[in-house]
Amino acid sequence: MSDQLSGIAAFVQAAEAASFAVAAEQMGLSRSAVGKAVARLEERLGVQLFHRTTRSLNLTDEGALFYERCSGALAEINAAEQSFDAGQHEPVGRIRISVPVLLGRHCIAPILVNLARVHSQLEIDVAFTDRPVDLLDDGFDLVVRTGSLANESDLKARRLGSQAMVLCAAPSYLQSHGTPLRLEDITSHDTLAYGKGNSVVPWRFTDRGRQHEIKTTGRIRFDDLEAIADAATGGVGLAWLPSWLIANQLNSGLLIEVLPELRGPGFDIFAVWPLGRYLPMRIRVVIDELVTKIPSMLEVK
Repeated sequence: MSDQLSGIAAFVQAAEAASFAVAAEQMGLSRSAVGKAVARLEERLGVQLFHRTTRSLNLTDEGALFYERCSGALAEINAAEQSFDAGQHEPVGRIRISVPVLLGRHCIAPILVNLARVHSQLEIDVAFTDRPVDLLDDGFDLVVRTGSLANESDLKARRLGSQAMVLCAAPSYLQSHGTPLRLEDITSHDTLAYGKGNSVVPWRFTDRGRQHEIKTTGRIRFDDLEAIADAATGGVGLAWLPSWLIANQLNSGLLIEVLPELRGPGFDIFAVWPLGRYLPMRIRVVIDELVTKIPSMLEVK
């Protein structure tokens, strides 16, 4: 019976990942072991479950039907295991997380460090990257993403909040160049733009219910938000930055928010993980803590 279950588990994992190699990594097995387990299952059933090519792995009609039954059965088994996990008082084990570099450094890392202090058996492995990652292919249990989510049916998400974008400048700059009083005034000021390659991120504002975009044409453009914050603090020009990044400068008066009444909609932040997978306590604890702590970090004080 255990061999039958292991073969079915390997089949379901391979079907969801569309790859023996990815399924093997997720199960902690070799690719050969997963392939052999599926082959033995096919031999026992007397049907071909997958169409295999060098580049793809797709379910046959029989495989799709078998997957529907097996995935439901495994979900019931996982739910039964989860009922025992629910009685566990401490999260145990390792969780791999991918987070954006600056948001991760300023907001998420302190939360995770505190969790590790509280839960001595929790292991946290964090990758700081602004590169889009694939949860299944890259082997992550959880990722934090900003902006709108793609319509990915194999993923589940929880919204952590929305980061407010603040138009700001140093007091010295405003004293020398004046304070913008209207949206139209921005174009006559020195601006610090965020851009990569030939692309510059426009500044977005809401004025009397209407959305406006301003494409900055300043002489200085950086692809690093911290560099922009430093330049703005030094009095170089106006900057449009996430509130969490410059919270200390705003609170201390090193930067002053400009046109706060026109602050536009922020960028949503999500915790994302694979759909339909049993969610161990160690992952649930991290998600719940992010949901609890992140929103207050995103507020403009």
